[in-house]
Amino acid sequence: MNIGRPVPRASSSAHEAYAPELLYATFNQDYGCFAIGTQTGFRIFNSDPYKEKMRREFKDGGIGIVAMRYRSNYLAFVGGGRNPRFPPNKVMLWDDAGSKIVAELEFRSDVLNVQLQRDRIAVVLRNKCIICSLEIRPRHLHAFETADNDCGAMAVSGGSESSILAFPGRQKGHIQIVDLRSCIGVVAVQDAASAASAAAQSPPQRARSHSRGSISADPGGALNGSAAAAAAAAAAAAAAVHPANINIIAAHSTSISALAVSADGAMVASASAKGTLIRIFDTASGRLLHELRRGVDRADIYSIAFSPDGTRLCVSSDKGTVHIFNLEARDPAAAAAAAQQGHHQPLPAAPPPGAAAGNRHSNLKFMKDLLPKYFSSVWSFAHFRVANEVRCICGFGSERNSVIVLCADGTAQKYSFDSYRGNCIREWYRKFV
Repeated sequence: MNIGRPVPRASSSAHEAYAPELLYATFNQDYGCFAIGTQTGFRIFNSDPYKEKMRREFKDGGIGIVAMRYRSNYLAFVGGGRNPRFPPNKVMLWDDAGSKIVAELEFRSDVLNVQLQRDRIAVVLRNKCIICSLEIRPRHLHAFETADNDCGAMAVSGGSESSILAFPGRQKGHIQIVDLRSCIGVVAVQDAASAASAAAQSPPQRARSHSRGSISADPGGALNGSAAAAAAAAAAAAAAVHPANINIIAAHSTSISALAVSADGAMVASASAKGTLIRIFDTASGRLLHELRRGVDRADIYSIAFSPDGTRLCVSSDKGTVHIFNLEARDPAAAAAAAQQGHHQPLPAAPPPGAAAGNRHSNLKFMKDLLPKYFSSVWSFAHFRVANEVRCICGFGSERNSVIVLCADGTAQKYSFDSYRGNCIREWYRKFV
């Protein structure tokens, strides 16, 4: 999955060290790579083992947002910095194979977040989440109203078989869950109608072929002219009756500040502006699965990340700390029932080896019915403070018991942790800016 949140810049009154050239940092969908936007361009790195893969420097401005499409050569940019390379209300699709812009999307307000899937692009504005097709001529698929979302909170499942999108709801503290596969039917019918109309006015043409990894594909064929009207009517009816499969979850009492969706799309994790609790819900039913406590003091949560197998969660905040939680497997019967409905694949009936080490609980948990909720909280089984105590985002490393951290001071750091005692050790520290 793509974390899609910037490494936060320090305010003028803050005393933390940060890299002035760094504007943005994000992982790709499986944390295997990360990208950064700078005042003069962008760079791509392999996460673990750490290695710079490529860099592009521009003479005429900086990149404020970078979104990766797995390990392909396609990326999405939004300008930023002292001299933005592109307007802040435009998303530019970049093909690095040709080192050129191949498409652009323009909006009425500044873009706050962008995430890519294999065939879609999700864009967050202050009060909207917009879904478009990912191709040479992007098409508008859906637009969803949201509450004020200045943080740009949004998450997309990173697995190849799932297409779950999460973003703030129209009411404060609510989450909207959309199965993007429900958008396909309407778009496919519209494509067929368009192709039919074109076919009726011109001789048939052979569909172009595209190399593997292309973001554009022509329709596989065209309807005859007599079917065009019926296809267009079907498209209009489908769009009116089934605009999208949406699930609303009342997650918090304050605004949503961070979101993450597991790779299989089965779970969504959220944090509010208060930043003390992380709640995890089943995306199909909206049922609360876990409530995890990051801390007691108010904090800004900058990233939440599920492990690729969905058995762990890591969380970073403005405190310069990263917390790691174990997640127990859900009830097998409930998971199987949800899977039969086509929402997602069930999680394993039991946690894999190493995931059984429990999170910490208060010694007074046995009195949870008499004491405040704080005393029954579930705490992380492992946590660490990053070097220089700067703000950071996190993702899981290639080794099961490891976390990669990208920091506002322009460093990447790897930490390993013990599954049972929770001891954390820094394995390496690299400067990428």
